[in-house]
Amino acid sequence: MESLVARAGWWLAALLVAVFMFANAQDAPFAVHMAVFALAALAGLVLSLRNTDYKLAAAGKKPAADQGRYDDDLIRAGVILTTFWGCVGFLVGLYIALQLAFPALNLGFEYTTFGRLRPLHTSAVIFAFGGTALIATSFYIVQRTCRARLALPGVAKFVFWGYQLFIVLAATGYVLGVSQGKEYAEPEWYVDLWLTIVWVAYLAVFVGTIMKRKEPHIYVANWFFLSFILTVAMLHLVNNVNLPVSLFGSLSYPLWAGVQGALVQWWYGHNAVGFFLTAGFLAMMYYFVPKQAERPIFSYRLSIVHFWALIFLYIWAGPHHLHYTALPDWAQTLGMVFSIMLWMPSWGGMINGLMTLNGAWDKVRTDPIIRMMVMSIAFYGMSTFEGPMMSIKSVNSLSHYTDWTIGHVHSGALGWNGMITFSAIYFLVPRLWGRERMYSQRMINWHFWLATIGIVFYAASMWVAGITQGLMWREYGADNYLVNSFAETVAALHPMYLARAFGGILYLSGALIMAYNVWMTVAGKLRQELPMRQAEYNPDADRPLVATPAE
Repeated sequence: MESLVARAGWWLAALLVAVFMFANAQDAPFAVHMAVFALAALAGLVLSLRNTDYKLAAAGKKPAADQGRYDDDLIRAGVILTTFWGCVGFLVGLYIALQLAFPALNLGFEYTTFGRLRPLHTSAVIFAFGGTALIATSFYIVQRTCRARLALPGVAKFVFWGYQLFIVLAATGYVLGVSQGKEYAEPEWYVDLWLTIVWVAYLAVFVGTIMKRKEPHIYVANWFFLSFILTVAMLHLVNNVNLPVSLFGSLSYPLWAGVQGALVQWWYGHNAVGFFLTAGFLAMMYYFVPKQAERPIFSYRLSIVHFWALIFLYIWAGPHHLHYTALPDWAQTLGMVFSIMLWMPSWGGMINGLMTLNGAWDKVRTDPIIRMMVMSIAFYGMSTFEGPMMSIKSVNSLSHYTDWTIGHVHSGALGWNGMITFSAIYFLVPRLWGRERMYSQRMINWHFWLATIGIVFYAASMWVAGITQGLMWREYGADNYLVNSFAETVAALHPMYLARAFGGILYLSGALIMAYNVWMTVAGKLRQELPMRQAEYNPDADRPLVATPAE
């Protein structure tokens, strides 16, 4: 009974604090967010009371935990929400891409402008889609590789649902115009504070599970997950040191200002890419690729070298975002040098992932999930070559502030992060719901080709657009004046923006097919279709009509 009272007391206290903050709110967005907090606390209180066995509570006993299986309820919810957030993020991305081609789609409302929807898109894809996938897969992988259930199951639930609350608060804040104006760090101070609490709890659950492991060895995927959790916590705390104007308002001012603020922001921004979008997803690669291929990782020693080299070098690369600015030249050069060195461990990881398929390359033809994994690793290799190249000052003078950067980011995000997440979902769904396989292997194949062609249209159009911009911006006439106005540059990009939107339509279509496939698999349906195997084509088709002398 004491534990019930304590849980209910925490939820009730959170509800009362949220109501008090709502009543004293000094601006409308803050009031909306406090109302969201209050509703979340009320839902937690109601669910806590409804899910309690009062007979056991009255006797002072706790319900017996099922130690005979892994704790997969949160992972199932994570797979569903990852699929949902992915579709939402891609849809908003397509809409803002169309806004750039057709500005009338801003609709004249402040809530639907590109400036409000663009951070909504980036956060929906990175933090909602990617972050939910990372939490779900980390909970799945750490249990299997440690042969132990999640430590602190109640805290694990708080982590998962608390993170979903963070997503809702961030998304509604962008639409309402509440933003710090920092790339990948737009939420205001009170949302940042909430995420800090959730993230510390996440670290406790993950480390606690590793500490109670029955497997003496800590598999390399858990090393990558742990570096992702720890480094993101450090980045978040340092970059978001803000002083609120009022405890009852949404506005705050950062402690860092001027060139120091820019350096801290891009130390955070680049390492958010390095540890959120790279280290965490590499953990997924190191677990799911060997499992799906049914082959051991090519070189475990190389995976450890990959880990230590990557986390040491990545943390220094942020200044390459500030070439030709007020940042001291030595700091710019430092960022460039470490960015170039990053190419080596990154390609070490790519080679390790691809070489895992030694002796199993035939599965690329017959297994669309393996095909998707291989494509994701290929995009990881391409992006981690392009990134160091773009950090070189002479290249950066052409590429920076142009759509080339947008193409680079999306080839990595859609190709690497998206593809490895899709393949992880396809791996997990049949196992989590006890199904023979996905509802349709053919739909996975369709998803693969739609996503791949969509990425090609997106990245190629932005590469062309970016180089076009860079060259037009630096073109001088005989009188030493710029030849092209900014408006002329924008007009020249219109065909490329249309091609990008077309690529977005293809990528979104693939995600919607995945959502349908997941839905039908969870429902227990199985589509009757021919298996994807070599026997489906005629092996004699490639033989010459006339016998060769060897025959």
